Amino acid sequence: MKDFIKTFIIVVAGNLVYALGVCLFIIPSGLITGGTTGIALIANHAFGISISPVVAVFNIAMFVLGFFLLGRSFALNTLISTVFYPLLLGVVQGIVGDFILTDDILLCALFGGLCIGISLAMIIRIGASTGGMDIPPLLLKKFFGIPVSVSLYVFDFIILIGQMFFTSTRESLYGILLVIVYTITLDKLLALGQSQAQLQIVTNYPDKLKETIIAEMDRGVTMLHGQTGYLGIETDVLQCVIAPRELHRMEVLIHSVDPNAFIVQSRVSSVTGRGFSRDKKYLEAI
Repeated sequence: MKDFIKTFIIVVAGNLVYALGVCLFIIPSGLITGGTTGIALIANHAFGISISPVVAVFNIAMFVLGFFLLGRSFALNTLISTVFYPLLLGVVQGIVGDFILTDDILLCALFGGLCIGISLAMIIRIGASTGGMDIPPLLLKKFFGIPVSVSLYVFDFIILIGQMFFTSTRESLYGILLVIVYTITLDKLLALGQSQAQLQIVTNYPDKLKETIIAEMDRGVTMLHGQTGYLGIETDVLQCVIAPRELHRMEVLIHSVDPNAFIVQSRVSSVTGRGFSRDKKYLEAI
């Protein structure tokens, strides 16, 4: 129950940020965008239909489709966004009215993109879904094996083209900038806090250094057997993954054991397992 409440609050907050971005930056500036909102903007310009009802009808239709074709668990995951995004969009539109925060279209593209990227990252990071245009790519992946990222970009591109018929070239170009901004923002926020530092250490004292790292840093170490290229000397290479903030302390520790240690450092985008995505578990040494 506690996890559901947390998920509920974050998803609703994410949809509120999305609605604010649409009402404060995208609609007033006439920008084009992808996804369900882009479809609603096409309907608004072509038929004069309000944006929030179009979003609601489309999201409900996609929810029903996902329920029957992708399963009950997926549908439950998208239910919160399906219900609350159109509702919040209508409420924010009613509150904002004709208020214009800025008439600078570049600022609208940048901050609108930031709002959408932040909202999507909030929702996706907790394993929930925004529903709507997320569902057709997932169906294509399930039944035809087409990668989600490919079909998602194709759908967004088609939606953008649909809006270009009633939008000026200037607004269309800024709309493309908007999509680029929220795509980059989403990618960066999804990786935030997950990247770690991986070290590979070649030393003359592998056993001593291994014991020191475990004792002083409380980090696991993997011993990889290797051979030096020039002299052909058999050696063990220590591999260790640590948090970026621990790098300086680790380097000082390594050089205190072996001043001539050779250290290769690389950044890894994500690490799963005990000590990172799961709690540590201390086992007796064999």
